[in-house]
Amino acid sequence: LNLESYHTKQLWVVWMFAQGSVVASDVEQLKQAIAECKRLILELPEHSGKQKDTVIKLIHLRLKLQELKDPEEDEPNLQVLLEHRFSKEKSKSVKQMCDKCSTIIWGLIQTWYTCTGCYYRCHSKCMNLINKPCVRSKVSHQSEYELSICPEVGLDKQDYRCAECRTPISLRGVPNEARQCDYTGQYYCSSCHWNDTAIIPARVIHNWAFEPRKVCRTSMRYLALMMSRPVLKLKEINPLLFNFVEELVEIRKLRQDILLMKPYFITCKEAMEARLLLHLQDRQHFVENDEMYSLQDLIDSSSGRLSCSLTEIHTTFAKHIKLDCEKCQAKGFMCELCKEGDILFPFDSHTSVCHDCFAVFHRDCYYDNSTTCPRCARMLERQHEDSQNP
Repeated sequence: LNLESYHTKQLWVVWMFAQGSVVASDVEQLKQAIAECKRLILELPEHSGKQKDTVIKLIHLRLKLQELKDPEEDEPNLQVLLEHRFSKEKSKSVKQMCDKCSTIIWGLIQTWYTCTGCYYRCHSKCMNLINKPCVRSKVSHQSEYELSICPEVGLDKQDYRCAECRTPISLRGVPNEARQCDYTGQYYCSSCHWNDTAIIPARVIHNWAFEPRKVCRTSMRYLALMMSRPVLKLKEINPLLFNFVEELVEIRKLRQDILLMKPYFITCKEAMEARLLLHLQDRQHFVENDEMYSLQDLIDSSSGRLSCSLTEIHTTFAKHIKLDCEKCQAKGFMCELCKEGDILFPFDSHTSVCHDCFAVFHRDCYYDNSTTCPRCARMLERQHEDSQNP
């Protein structure tokens, strides 16, 4: 009975602190109340109602301590540091990890920030300790990938220090474990390398391998920000890839057809009003060229998602030009070699296009023809006549 009476008395004191009925003149008094609350939680029967109530009171005490030590009204909503643009987070329930000190961010009792550019997260108290610049600035100034597979230089070349923060590391884990980043090939400490995984561009381009590999935090953010950027010119980096990956051949043909359709749309009022080209707003580079790819394009090619999406868009575009729009239909071609068949368009699968005048013919007629293109011949004849009659 004496023990229960003692616990009841202590709980009453703690509760008065938590509710603000007892004024805490300084941080030390609140710390003492929190320590007493922790001790009571350990002494009370596990899973009992009193223990649960004490846990709730502990949270209230910690919130009050946070208000005294780190008043929220004194924290700016936006801070700029090393090209990071840190925005104060409103969420109190989401549990995150601080990228600086590698400990949990308790949203209920701690103020924390997220960089709007690279999504670097940290406690408010860790802000002045940050020494890593925003990864988005690197993406803006140097939009290119490391295209060698895990270009390791060796831990000895790094002087047995983390490649980023220069903390001493070793493969034996003393004083800190050395963790290799598969993207950079360098070694990092456990604070800079959390064993996050990412798809490595070099492995995709050279081996068509999409298995995620362990990377450091900086590489993870860089690869995430670069994911949708069309910076890979496969024809120059690894042209043999098209010989082994059928999906890429199909996608290249669909992209070439879409580029042939583009002139129809930019001169068609109905197509502009319908905003047909916005079907590719997430992959704008597809209406600019057929050579550049993003890493996301290659990932979607491997899964078959991109092929299905492009085929659907290709069908929609072709339907507008060949069936729905009379003005676009009027820009079709008749085969001048056989003078038979339907109206032809340069993106039809059974046609060939003259490289000089862009006239369209049946493929069989074009390759069987031993003479020059009829349209080119007329143009040459007209030029010759004009030169004879100045």
